[in-house]
Amino acid sequence: MSIEKVKEYFKQFNKENDILELKYSSATVGLAAEALGVEPARIAKTLSFKTNDGAILVVVSGDKRIDNKKFKQTFSIKAKMLTPDEVYEYTGHKIGGVCPFGLPDKNIKVYLDESLKRFKTVYPACGNGNSAIELTMDEMEKFSKFTAWIDVT
Repeated sequence: MSIEKVKEYFKQFNKENDILELKYSSATVGLAAEALGVEPARIAKTLSFKTNDGAILVVVSGDKRIDNKKFKQTFSIKAKMLTPDEVYEYTGHKIGGVCPFGLPDKNIKVYLDESLKRFKTVYPACGNGNSAIELTMDEMEKFSKFTAWIDVT
């Protein structure tokens, strides 16, 4: 189970007990917001894209969409999402639980979108479709081992 990988990952930070295992599905932004009792914008959704070298993850606020022009300006490639099978191959997480934590060693770079900075805390998934963790921006940076803040929404 992917959530077990994420729990193991968070042990090094003594945060494994902060992972919320929800009674209801959090597999979409809307479901996650409802299950957590927060506005959809505070859900930190992790999007996965193909690159010439493999894949990257971009974590954005739940109310935002990728701006293709900004994405191409930032990465010099067209925004092309991974297929569900590729998502699992690269991240070890299935769609609905994709997160930037506990990733296999595939040199996947993680980028955080500026849209997240509007909030004191956000809720990314933790490896499955009914999990989340509340994190500050400093914690998002640290735990995701992010590469850079970007503006692609």
